[in-house]
Amino acid sequence: MHCLKKYLSAALFASLIIPVALTGCKSGSDNSGADWHKKEGLVWNTSYHFTFNGPAELGDSAIAVLSRVGSSLSVFDTTSLVSRVNRCDSTPVNTDFIRVYVKSKQVHKITDGAFDPTLSPLITAWGFGKGHKASPDTVAIDSILQFVGITKTRLSHDALIKDDDRIAFNFSAIAKGYGCDAVAEMLEANGVSDYLIEIGGEIRAGGSNPDDKDWKISIDRPILSADREMHESQQIIAFSDMGLATSGNYRNYHKSENGEIYGHVISSKTGRPITTDVISATVAAPTAMEADALATAFMAMDSENVIKLNKKLQLPVMLVLSDSTVWTSSQFNKLIEND
Repeated sequence: MHCLKKYLSAALFASLIIPVALTGCKSGSDNSGADWHKKEGLVWNTSYHFTFNGPAELGDSAIAVLSRVGSSLSVFDTTSLVSRVNRCDSTPVNTDFIRVYVKSKQVHKITDGAFDPTLSPLITAWGFGKGHKASPDTVAIDSILQFVGITKTRLSHDALIKDDDRIAFNFSAIAKGYGCDAVAEMLEANGVSDYLIEIGGEIRAGGSNPDDKDWKISIDRPILSADREMHESQQIIAFSDMGLATSGNYRNYHKSENGEIYGHVISSKTGRPITTDVISATVAAPTAMEADALATAFMAMDSENVIKLNKKLQLPVMLVLSDSTVWTSSQFNKLIEND
């Protein structure tokens, strides 16, 4: 059965990154008379931290942006746009959905399918979805694969068409990055050029920190831990005017009855958790959305293919490999903080 319902456009898992800003926020005014403010809290089952140089009320505007993005892209909200699309309801597709969908298709293409936001049924089948645990029916993966694949969906003018009712989107591996970009765009539209936006570890940085330097970020070393977060710095970088994301299986994995460990990165080709020599991938890109999607895709590829692809992309990339070695691109090396 084909779902040919059109979702008219009004306008046009999770990757895991745990970098932490090292530079604090000054209260009050600095020597230039600028005002620095912080805003933090919880959203989309994770935390957010904003630091920006501008009017304090823009913190509330940032929360409004997150609410708007969540109402479009959160799979944890049964009333969200993506949840309604997954149910094949007739409902307009808005700008936020379209932008993330288009970028997802682009990353899917350049990574040869390694990134695919229609893996939602497989994510659930393997016990990483909302309210589900892996069970014996997980072996029926092949039957699920027939309705997985973003190439089985398309935009036609102002409509999104699904070839099968059962195709379901899960934008968790790109939505937090997009949320960072959306907040950054709002701040820039209001004249703010200095900011650090972090949602669940995904980051978008602009301008300078309160010390008038690039933003310093600590990227976590992969430490296998399913029951609690453990932080140990792998690398410190200084950067600005780009997005940053890290993905890894070391905090989101399950153990089978025989003790085998499998992670949350699922192959769109086999429908099964992927085993590669990449245990953590960090990517910096022009937008946090792009960095978020690519970091997840690189976790679904072996290091040889990641390195080959990045020769074309020319992005700052760091891979932590299963033999405990670390590969960094020349672009990434330029960001390493040596102080």
